[in-house]
Amino acid sequence: MKKVVFPDFTLEEKLTEEQLRLFDETGAIVFRNFISPETVQLFISEINRIEKKLLDEGTEKVNGIPLKFGKDDKGNRMIQRMCFLSSFSDIFHELLQDPRLKALIAFLQPYEGRIAENEKDGLILNNYVRMPDSAFTQMGWHTDSPRDLFLGQKILPMLNVGIHLDDCPFDNGGLRILPGTHKQNMMKLLFGKKYFIDNNPDRREIGFDLNAGDLTVHDGRLWHRAQQSPHYGEQSRRRVMYVPIITGKYMPKHAGSKTPFYHRFASKVQN
Repeated sequence: MKKVVFPDFTLEEKLTEEQLRLFDETGAIVFRNFISPETVQLFISEINRIEKKLLDEGTEKVNGIPLKFGKDDKGNRMIQRMCFLSSFSDIFHELLQDPRLKALIAFLQPYEGRIAENEKDGLILNNYVRMPDSAFTQMGWHTDSPRDLFLGQKILPMLNVGIHLDDCPFDNGGLRILPGTHKQNMMKLLFGKKYFIDNNPDRREIGFDLNAGDLTVHDGRLWHRAQQSPHYGEQSRRRVMYVPIITGKYMPKHAGSKTPFYHRFASKVQN
């Protein structure tokens, strides 16, 4: 496994030819300083408010999507994966209207894409904190494509856009990708690795040094995983908000939506 230094791009309201070319080749890209340190702190405060609300109300699912729970370094119950954050926050709803995020849709050309505020799992927060009894500290190799099959539709391009709220140097774990695998054939996409179960490093994989405020984009067909931190407690914390940008039929979620099968499966194999 190796750390790769991508060009230090800044995300504007229109992508450049260089950015489009790099993403086409690798299936991933990094934009530095997407949000300011002050906005990072505002987002963390808003996340903490939403988490307290969900814990106080005993919420287990939002729009049919299960929340994932763990404990912090003081033994308190915490939510390690939240979803549909913008439904609880005007701040996050406004974030999803940012024209810079909408510019990323160009990575999906020639498909027409959209920000999936009320589809899939909406705006997600992954809060990785490694404790001895934590259930969500890493995520094994996977692509985001098979969920389309579970929903009865063909596999379509999508983007996962990560907004990073903590500094995460390469050595502290985090995103690992197999560059170029977004162009793999169907057999390799479905059977190239054991979904979620396989956490083993791959000699072809690359990772990144990421700072709070940075934004990453990866193609949903790309093999990727989240490497576990070598540390415990606060030193291990990695908070990442994920914005899905999708194609295909509009399929909004609501309070009565059923839990998709792939969430039941994933809950049994993540650790």
